[in-house]
Amino acid sequence: MGKRIAYLAFLILCVTVKVSAQETLPIYADYLSDNVYLLHPAAAGIGDCGKIRLTARQQWLGVDDAPSLQTASFHAKLGEYSNTGLGVILFNDKNGYHSQKGIQGTYAYHINLGNENMFNQVSFGLSFSMVQNERDQRTFVNDPAVSQVIESDFYFNADFGMAYHKNGLSSYFTIKNMFLSAKNNLNSNFESYNLRNYILGGGYFFGDKIKLQFEPSFMFQYKEQTEEKIADINFKVYKTLENAQLWAALSYRRSFDSSVFGDSQYITPIVGVNYKKWMFSYTYTQQSGDIVFSNGGFHQLSLGVNLFCIKRRAAACPNINGSFTY
Repeated sequence: MGKRIAYLAFLILCVTVKVSAQETLPIYADYLSDNVYLLHPAAAGIGDCGKIRLTARQQWLGVDDAPSLQTASFHAKLGEYSNTGLGVILFNDKNGYHSQKGIQGTYAYHINLGNENMFNQVSFGLSFSMVQNERDQRTFVNDPAVSQVIESDFYFNADFGMAYHKNGLSSYFTIKNMFLSAKNNLNSNFESYNLRNYILGGGYFFGDKIKLQFEPSFMFQYKEQTEEKIADINFKVYKTLENAQLWAALSYRRSFDSSVFGDSQYITPIVGVNYKKWMFSYTYTQQSGDIVFSNGGFHQLSLGVNLFCIKRRAAACPNINGSFTY
C-alpha cells in the first residue's frame, strides 16, 4: 500500500513538475519580505534605494530531495534623477530529480507625477529570462523505464508589468511567461508553451509611526492554460524603535480549480527586522488541502542590504521608502 501511494505521488509530481518547471521562478511569499521585484518587473529601481536580496528556501525538512530554492537579486535606479531602473535575478530551484538554474534581466521606466510633498508614480517593467532545466532520474532503481533518463532543456521567457504608487497606496499588474519557448538536447527546434500567468496585487500602508503602522495587501493569480486561480490575503504590522524597525506578516493563500492537486491552502507567518540599511526575515509556511505530501512546513531565510540611497521625496509605502535609517 505504501509503495502504491509513493508511486502515485511520483506520477503527480511528474505531471506537475513538467508544467510548473517551465514557469521559471516559482511564486511563493518572498515578495512580503521587501522583495517585490522577484514577482513584478515594474518594481526594478522603484524606490529610494538599490536593493540586494538573498533568499534560501527549504521545504519539508527531513524529507530526502525535498524542494529547495535559492535566489539572489539586485535592482536600482541608474541615478538620483533618472527614470530608468535596472535589475537582475539569479536563481537555483531543485525538486527531487528536477532542477533549474536561471538568470533574469529587467528594464523598468518610472514616471514621476508627484512632488516633494506627494509621492505619485507610474512604472513599467520588462524582464527577459534564460533557464537551464534538467531532469536526472538516475537515482530511481525500481523502474528501468525511468531510472536512466537524463534530459536538459533551455527555456527563454519574458514578463511585462505595470505599477502605480501614490503615497501609501501600491498596486501592480504583471503578465508572466508571455512567450515562453524551450529547446531540449534531443531536439534542435524551439517549442512554444502557453503558460501565461496574470498577477494583480495591491496594498495600503498607514498608521502612526510612533505607535504601530499597518499594511494590508492582496495578490491574485490566474493561470491561462490550467484556469487555476490563486489568491493571497496578507497583513503586515510595523513597530519603529530608536535604531531599528520590527515587523511581522501573516499571509493566507488559497488555490481554486486546480486540475492536479485540488484546492490547497497555505498559512504563512513572517517575522523580520530592519536595522539601518540591513533587512533580515524568517518565513514559515504550512500547507493544508486535498493532498499534502508531508506534515513538515516550508522554511525560508531572507537577507538584504540597501545601497545607493537617495533623499526621499515624500512619505510612501515601505516598498518605496526601503531604507529605515541613513
